[in-house]
Amino acid sequence: MAVVTGASSGIGEAIARELAAAGMHLVVTARRADRLLALKSSLGVPCAVLAADIADPSTPTALLALALQTHGRADVLVNNAGRVVSGAFDRVDLDELAAMTRVNFDAVVRASYVFARHLKPQGSGAIVNVSSVGAYLSHSSMGVYGALKHALETFTTALRVELRGSGVRVGSIAPGSTDTEIYGALRERAAAAGVQMAPPLDAADIAAAVRFMLERPAHANVARLLLVSAAESA
Repeated sequence: MAVVTGASSGIGEAIARELAAAGMHLVVTARRADRLLALKSSLGVPCAVLAADIADPSTPTALLALALQTHGRADVLVNNAGRVVSGAFDRVDLDELAAMTRVNFDAVVRASYVFARHLKPQGSGAIVNVSSVGAYLSHSSMGVYGALKHALETFTTALRVELRGSGVRVGSIAPGSTDTEIYGALRERAAAAGVQMAPPLDAADIAAAVRFMLERPAHANVARLLLVSAAESA
């Protein structure tokens, strides 16, 4: 049984579909209820929906409660929800940067700890945090985004070490450019600046990699996976 955040589109939706294809029961969450309900109706496996803001401190606890109420258990958490806010230091909206921090890092920490406290006593489970190739790069105007993803990688490693031997596996996946709504907005901005971006990955590529991580035998923990387009220079 898996909980997937940011599941209304893009990578999160693809992960939900991939795990459903593997026969997993699901809880999916995002802010857009209509998208979640459409996803639920198309999956063919038991799926509960929570339309909520992952940055709300109450959401992770509500997700765990919903999983236990509807499925009787919780085995996997995929922290996928994320935002991209960029801009030059003298023009970027500082409040938007703070909001991105709440989604891309604070919410991941809270959800990871809420679920880890449930998973450790049951002696099994997995937490997968979706990072980004941006964690390893330094791009002008993308400093805060990259720093948050780098912090996410460090946090994920520390949590994995803390849970070693418990039966709970923890890992991160860092996708390169992926064809999502976020990528579409970035591509439009790049085109306006005369920059041509490399062909991206499909969201299904990331979903298949997450499934690979989860389907390793219990003694094997994919701690970190970097997946980029063959055409990408990063």
